[in-house]
This record gives sequence, structure tokens and C-alpha cells, in this order.
Amino acid sequence: MGIISKMVGEKRRWRQYKARTARLPEGYRQAVGAIERYLMHAGPGDGTLAATMFEDLADLFEQAAADGTPVREVVGDDPVEFVEAFVRNYSEGGWVDRERVRLARAIDEAAAHDGTEGER
Repeated sequence: MGIISKMVGEKRRWRQYKARTARLPEGYRQAVGAIERYLMHAGPGDGTLAATMFEDLADLFEQAAADGTPVREVVGDDPVEFVEAFVRNYSEGGWVDRERVRLARAIDEAAAHDGTEGER
């Protein structure tokens, strides 16, 4: 897929997500808006992965609204923990994961060459 068609596809998905969340009842819409703001800073950097994450968020709140599940039952007592757990499902392959692997490898290499390996 070319970069232009990928960008257009992601924009289309974003507009569809926004239209879906705009149709949610007031409280659910407010909750999604708050989560969305948080995810803009803490979510995956990959556009395709982010689009999937936001679509799943819309699915979750649409289903909750349809079932009459209160917002607090969806997000629990700690909304930050809810969002952090939610975003962890979409972080595989993201820049944070790559940097975590890179850091672990760099420390392993440094420890192997610091002259103290095996002295513990």
C-alpha cells in the first residue's frame, strides 16, 4: 500500500470513528472524548494501529451504551489504569516497545563488557 493511500485510509477511518462517537449518548461521548485526549499523548504512534485502537474504543462504548452499562463500570474506579491497560493492547511493534528492547539490549551489552560479569 502506498503512503498516500495509507494516509487517506487512516483519515477516512478517523472521520468514521468521530462520526460514531458523536452519536453516543452524552455521558459516553464525554468519556470517549476524555480518553481520546489522553490517548493522543499516550497512544501508539503508528497511524494504522492508532486507527484500530480508536475503532475498538468506539466499539466498546457503543456496546456499553446499547447495554446500558454505566460509564464507571466500563472504566472502573481508576480511569488512568483503564486507559493504560487498554493502550497496552496496541503497543506491540510501536516505538516505545522498540526502544524498550533497544534499552535492554544496550544494558546487556554494557554489562557483558564492564569487566564485572560473573563476579556476583
